Amino acid sequence: MADTTTVRAQQRETHLGDVVRDSVVKYGFIAVTIIAFVFFAFTQPAFATSESLFSMLKFASVTAILGLGVMFSMIVGGLDLSIGSVAGLAVQLVAVTMVFYNLTGVTAVSVALIAGLLVGVLNAFLIVVCKIPDLLATLGVMFVIQGVKLIPVAGQSVSSGMILPNGSTAPGKFDPTFLLIDRGTIGPVPIPVVIMLVLVVASWFVLTRTTWGRVLYAVGANPEAARLSGIRVGMYRGSAYVISALFASVAGIILVSRIGQGDVNAGSSSLLEAVAVALVGTSVLGMGKPNAWGTLLGAVLIAIVLTGMTMAGFQYYFQDTAKGLVLIVALLFSFTLSRRKSRYSPAT
Repeated sequence: MADTTTVRAQQRETHLGDVVRDSVVKYGFIAVTIIAFVFFAFTQPAFATSESLFSMLKFASVTAILGLGVMFSMIVGGLDLSIGSVAGLAVQLVAVTMVFYNLTGVTAVSVALIAGLLVGVLNAFLIVVCKIPDLLATLGVMFVIQGVKLIPVAGQSVSSGMILPNGSTAPGKFDPTFLLIDRGTIGPVPIPVVIMLVLVVASWFVLTRTTWGRVLYAVGANPEAARLSGIRVGMYRGSAYVISALFASVAGIILVSRIGQGDVNAGSSSLLEAVAVALVGTSVLGMGKPNAWGTLLGAVLIAIVLTGMTMAGFQYYFQDTAKGLVLIVALLFSFTLSRRKSRYSPAT
């Protein structure tokens, strides 16, 4: 009888431990985000104002959209290293279209999106048709874009009234309507935040509520099994890279609207942040896989930490350390704790 009581007590203790572990895996990163927000709200009075909140979300929008692009490539088992360069290409093309050729903002946006589509098709061709590994293909494309985008502008940043290589003055300027993409609002909500939320909701719906999205996850989980099931693995993998490049172009369009010039360095540092928020997304709710809401939360948490640190007077060179710590915490939840969870699951 005593042995039975002891066994039951041990079972209850084990069950309680599993419940705690599951809760940490599922909600730990959300708790970290809430704690960070509350901490800065109490220590920095201006942090929790509506103006500051919208500013943080606006700051997070470009990183979140790029993270969504990386997320699609990760879902199919790859990684798009060209995404920051594609955003930089969009910045240059938008600026050149309006400043060099005096065309409208609508035309500039169309040019940037078409360029993103073409880069995505190129990545898909190299990966699917030429069988080049994802990392190597997108790395090569990244370097090509970084050089190509500088050729039309002779390595200069593009701004209204600049002197062209032939000695004449640029005839165009940034369309005021185009600048509203970053500077305008819909009600109290900045337009970049609206664009970000629309893309997050659309990505979530497609990935979780459509056959195409579920097949993407299947391709990434086991491409050989997917192929044997009759799925056109190459087509699905290629489509993920096309979407990734299009999202990068959207992020670039928002970025150039924000800075108001074709900065030659725009997008250069975006790759690592985009990969970081996509990886952070795997830890949310213990999913262990890339997902849209997790990617958004990762971008928001980084924005919270960086904004709070800036208000607290930290120098800019502490920011990379903070980003790295956020990523390490996320990976801890996503991998270490999830492995412990699976070790004690009935399936094992």
